[in-house]
Amino acid sequence: MADPRVVIVGATGAVGKVLLQVLEERDFPMQSLRLCASPRSQGKKVLFRGKEIVIEEANAKLFSECDIAFVAAGGSTSRALDPIAAANGCTVVDKSSAWRMDPTVPLVVPEINGADVEWHRGIVSVPNCSTTQMVMALWPLHRVNPIKRVVVDTYQAVSGTGAAAVDELEEQTRQIVEGRPLTREVYPHQIAFNALPQVETFTENGYTTEEMKIFRETRKIFHDESIKVSATAVRVPVTVSHSEALHVEFERPMPVDEARRLLSAFPGVTVVDDPASSAYPLALDAAGKDDVFVGRIRQDISAPNSLAMWVVSDNLRKGAATNGVQIAEELLKRKALLRHRATAAG
Repeated sequence: MADPRVVIVGATGAVGKVLLQVLEERDFPMQSLRLCASPRSQGKKVLFRGKEIVIEEANAKLFSECDIAFVAAGGSTSRALDPIAAANGCTVVDKSSAWRMDPTVPLVVPEINGADVEWHRGIVSVPNCSTTQMVMALWPLHRVNPIKRVVVDTYQAVSGTGAAAVDELEEQTRQIVEGRPLTREVYPHQIAFNALPQVETFTENGYTTEEMKIFRETRKIFHDESIKVSATAVRVPVTVSHSEALHVEFERPMPVDEARRLLSAFPGVTVVDDPASSAYPLALDAAGKDDVFVGRIRQDISAPNSLAMWVVSDNLRKGAATNGVQIAEELLKRKALLRHRATAAG
């Protein structure tokens, strides 16, 4: 098969813009690229590889003329458009939460379970950004010493909510510094100079939907329903990069030196761990990078066979766009696109 014909749905959003950057940086092979967005953006032009591309409407005809669709436009859009794309032979890489827990849809972090793309039925799901960076830090350890339980506290950047949240943080900061009345629209409370222990909505068990995603998605990616995960997700006044404090219990003791060695050897993970010189992962340093950064690795003194660590990653890149492009690369490598299959069957 020739290089795939690609479309991005949600091309003007926060993740869509980074998708364009990542496709260019990784020199992703493409026969053509088409871009779609909401009606207010249609007709506008976006520059990619020196060419202007006009924003179009996403519809069945367009999908029939494409091989891979990156969909980064929210759950309702995904539920409406993804089945149409798949029915027209276009393999979907979806960023939303719409299909993540559907048993017929692979949920993939390529470094961990890339082979799962082979059983897709037209849609492959990108995990939640907080889940992705956590499992990248856990998997190198889990495959050597099975994990029994994880307690994770996340400190999530406002870009995870979208461009409007970034604007709100910046505007509130100016309002406070200039002594003007504070306005808010995106979050239920002031986000500037604050921390909000609520990411998404609360469920009946007291956890938020974001926290339950981390719990459920980890089990699906690891193919292990026995792992116990308890999360507290907090929104903090940071523009880009999520940070996480992990407390991990293993079946048997895990020496710190062994954990550092395993993590350092794993693709996509960088260990920054020299507390004596104040060297540990920072949100500012992770922004714009694809790796997941791990530091402050230490024995957890509160529980046997346990480690504590600090994990940071750019939520728009490995947490979204980069992971999606890696999934597409995996689909090509394994000849797992819908039209690849049709050609093979013929």
